[in-house]
Amino acid sequence: MKLLLQCAALVFLVSCNSESEVTVIAHRGAPGYLPEHTLEGAAMAHAWDVDYIEPDLVLTKDDHLVILHDHHLDTTTNVAKIYPERSREDGRFYAVDFTLNELKTLNVHERIDLKTGRKVFPNRFPLNKSSFRIPSFKEFIELVQGLNKTTGKTVGIYPEIKKPEFHLKEGKDITKAVIKIMREYGYEESKNAFIQSFWPRSLKRLKEEFKTGIPLIQLIADNSWKESSADYSIMLTNEGQKKIAKYAQGIGPAIHQIIGPKSGEWKSTGVVGNARKHGLLIHAYTHRIEQIPKGLSEKELFQLLFKELQIDGIFSDFADRVPRS
Repeated sequence: MKLLLQCAALVFLVSCNSESEVTVIAHRGAPGYLPEHTLEGAAMAHAWDVDYIEPDLVLTKDDHLVILHDHHLDTTTNVAKIYPERSREDGRFYAVDFTLNELKTLNVHERIDLKTGRKVFPNRFPLNKSSFRIPSFKEFIELVQGLNKTTGKTVGIYPEIKKPEFHLKEGKDITKAVIKIMREYGYEESKNAFIQSFWPRSLKRLKEEFKTGIPLIQLIADNSWKESSADYSIMLTNEGQKKIAKYAQGIGPAIHQIIGPKSGEWKSTGVVGNARKHGLLIHAYTHRIEQIPKGLSEKELFQLLFKELQIDGIFSDFADRVPRS
């Protein structure tokens, strides 16, 4: 009864977890098999009948939204080879310094460590094999909607607004740009989407200034990651989640924030229980076969997250492996 009441209270949401249903979010497309954030990866994820496909969004110099996890380019493209003179003083190459047409000249490859030049995940897609491009947000949406049309599916989208504070310093309002395109493509009416961000102010603007009905998810980082100026340690507390519930419909915590080792076993940290008190959905990140918590099998991880904690959904690099029940 308690779970049913929680679901009823979230009137804007497309789905709510029960013991038999898990929301599966294809994290960056299908990066376990193809380079992240490519249209090819999105098409592969769509074929798995996932609930949502996640695109991370940044803005270009000429104000186009493109799909990249980072606001810089050098870890997933050959930008340093094509435009070696275009780095900033820190040696990094930023998407906001390039036009859409310039970005389209780059090849996208598997994520690398800049210090070593090697793949972050050694067993993933080979470097310098095949040819992939940076998609625009519009191209991504039109692919997903087109595949929905031809397959009869209703796969949704789950965009993340990346680094809104950085964009504002660059004179660009990425939050406004995102909601504009989502409304243009009908997501305000269809409710077949979520919007997520690490910066609370972006989500508050979407609720208060833009008055969106699209459900909002507050992502929770570790403060050491410097995702934004927010204090994420507070967001993990009962009081912090009470505040989140005033502007968002759910939270996106890291897996290590909701379970932790205790007396030789992995146990709940209490974050999920606090979220439930305030009617918040829990969509945790990120399931990767290379990063299963030590001492757990993949099956045991899913059992802990979905059966014992009963979280509502999960972001996965291998969304085809996530059990629905």
